[in-house]
Amino acid sequence: MTTVAATVRDCVWALESCYPPAWAEAWDAVGLAVGDLDAPVHDVLFAVDPTPEVAAEAAARAQLLVTHHPLFLRGAHSVAESTPGGRVVATLVRAGVALFTAHTNADVADPGVSDALAAAIGLRDVGPLVPNGSRAEGGRVRTRTDAGTECRGLGRVGVLPAAEPLAQFCQRVAQALPVTAGGVRATGAPDRAVRRIAVCGGAGGELAAAAAAAGADVLVTADGRHHHTLDAVGAHPLVIVDVAHWASEWPWLAGAADRLRAGLAARGRTVNTAVSTLVTDPWRLQVSATPRPDQPAQPDQPAQPERPAQPERPAQPERPEQPERPEQRDQQDQPEQPDHADHLPAPVHAPGARPEEGFQARSS
Repeated sequence: MTTVAATVRDCVWALESCYPPAWAEAWDAVGLAVGDLDAPVHDVLFAVDPTPEVAAEAAARAQLLVTHHPLFLRGAHSVAESTPGGRVVATLVRAGVALFTAHTNADVADPGVSDALAAAIGLRDVGPLVPNGSRAEGGRVRTRTDAGTECRGLGRVGVLPAAEPLAQFCQRVAQALPVTAGGVRATGAPDRAVRRIAVCGGAGGELAAAAAAAGADVLVTADGRHHHTLDAVGAHPLVIVDVAHWASEWPWLAGAADRLRAGLAARGRTVNTAVSTLVTDPWRLQVSATPRPDQPAQPDQPAQPERPAQPERPAQPERPEQPERPEQRDQQDQPEQPDHADHLPAPVHAPGARPEEGFQARSS
């Protein structure tokens, strides 16, 4: 079959075939946000967040930017360049770059955001945590009837190849995800054996009851809140492993790029794809004090007189020069919505920095 260059319209068709807009929550803002449907597309850049830095990267190397998080979730009455959203729009329009978003429709897709997180961690026998047709509300899973449920739903639950201590599992998670200042933190005793794991990319704290009901030892998610976490671990024999919101959703990008190329190839179209390695997690620094005798100790770990030295991390690869740039299913992004999925001491990422070596742009 002869292949020809794709258009924005072709890409929108392929992406919406994988992530139908009808699967998105009513409050969400998905689909084409910027661009001309008939414009040609040779290169597509995938990223979690449509920040000004990501927009500048797209302007330099692509004709279509695909992001997980919407640019304007709460609506906007202005796109003045004095605002971050306005700078993104101006940068993309000037460069002729379109912007497409797959958010909560990608959260529940099969495969979707949580499938990618489960695969990155190494889970087996994975299935939906809250299948389509169910809804986690107030610590309960409520059922509703929808046509074509397939294997869609919020979160995923699966098993590790073998049980392992919680501390070892947290290291597994840390190695699977790009490095962020916040790292990985967990409730529970470090030596507790865990095997059945629930995951929810993005803010999935409200799925704790569903994870416990599914027999999970651990729920891996992002944006853990103090009171919600206390309630969850108090009510259920469940460990919460909290990671950065951005990092928990970053693994989805490569798979989404693969699905776009496959969908276009079926129609005789072709594009090159790449995954942005710009770190858009907003947290840049984490500082912990050395424990002191006059301070309370962790219940599972007595206070130590000296804090162990942190292992050295490999140096960051040098970033290529960028052109001059103009000035999260996500609880933090949602207007008063439930907090489910739609998340270095050394080195510290500067704004627009990239993850550790090994997380490189993907292209074909």
